[in-house]
Amino acid sequence: MDLAGDIARDVLERIRRSKVAVPVGISSKHVHLSAQHWDLLFGRDVKPTSLRQLRQPGYFACHETVDIEGPKGRINGVRLIAPHRPATQVELSRSDAFALGLKPPVAGSGKLGGAAPIKIYGPKGSVEAKEGVIIPMRHLHLSPDEGKALGLKTGDVVRMRAGLGGPRELVFEQVLVRVSPEFALEFHVDSDEANAAWLKNGDFVHIT
Repeated sequence: MDLAGDIARDVLERIRRSKVAVPVGISSKHVHLSAQHWDLLFGRDVKPTSLRQLRQPGYFACHETVDIEGPKGRINGVRLIAPHRPATQVELSRSDAFALGLKPPVAGSGKLGGAAPIKIYGPKGSVEAKEGVIIPMRHLHLSPDEGKALGLKTGDVVRMRAGLGGPRELVFEQVLVRVSPEFALEFHVDSDEANAAWLKNGDFVHIT
């Protein structure tokens, strides 16, 4: 076993990755509705309308919003993200969850087992997502070509350095790698994490 060689190759790989500038996408509170919940909240004859395209291919922020309610509060005008999901998913920061009186888990997208319950209000009615709220795990989106170029695959965990040289420079640990033909290179953090590092949409971070 060439241990020294393996270590040298790993170091070189890390150095190569660290030179890639990764754009930041800040995930403010938002809701992904299932088709069933959309119909109940907006009506079967209404379709989501695009406010702006997101960096991830095929995804867009909707003109439509909903209100969400927890045991201790309510937040109005929460943006919807389309297209629909198989199950309704509400993504909040820890600060948002605290304001609503919720204790959702930190979880990867779609991992809703044990997610916190939430009530959602639309113009046509309301629904309750019994396992609907998560604090999204910080993650790195990659296309297959980007993943191959960086030697990363779905399920890998990396570290991201943000704010290089700035007054709030920090390293984000436990960043989940997600690779799919539906993805484009982007690092996603929630608003609490972005504020801690003084990040804004379109800033760049680096794998470390």
